Amino acid sequence: MTDESYDGGEINPEDMTLDELRTEIRDIDREIVELIARRTYVADTIAQVKARQGLPTTDEKQEQAVMDRAGENATRFDVDANLVKAIFRLLIELNKVEQRENR
Repeated sequence: MTDESYDGGEINPEDMTLDELRTEIRDIDREIVELIARRTYVADTIAQVKARQGLPTTDEKQEQAVMDRAGENATRFDVDANLVKAIFRLLIELNKVEQRENR
């Protein structure tokens, strides 16, 4: 891993039992879903602002910036950039669908 990679913080997986590791994964999964919910809420707010300002739902320049940032963060934390970008493509599509439905 790189210097800026996630190193587990205070958790040393090598000292944990299988059940403890599974509990840690469960907690991380909940946090991921919570972050997706937060992101979706903010994206919905952006959609409302766009609607008030008469702006289009799709902003390709912004989408590219999000994808670039996702790749940079993947590299920073030593995670497969293609996988991270695929996840972000799904998040962007989810938000675009919801924005269109709410217009």
